[in-house]
Amino acid sequence: MNKADLVNEVANVVSSKTEAQAAVDCVLESIVNTLKKGDVVNLVGFGNFKVVKRQARTGRNPQTGAEIQISASNAPKFVPGKAFKDAVN
Repeated sequence: MNKADLVNEVANVVSSKTEAQAAVDCVLESIVNTLKKGDVVNLVGFGNFKVVKRQARTGRNPQTGAEIQISASNAPKFVPGKAFKDAVN
């Protein structure tokens, strides 16, 4: 499923595809903006979105095998909730 498919699914519930597109965009934008602030998004029964800090580390260039320094960064992380895991299994 891609974003367009998700919009079509939401459009089956709301009155128009335009409203569905706005709703999906709003939800995704809200998650991104919350993570930018460093906060956590908890969706009970679905899962949690949070930001994890990655430490600086040494990596390897796969073509040459030369060592390279990878700088520290922040990365988004999703941890599925129990209900979500149970539904998939």
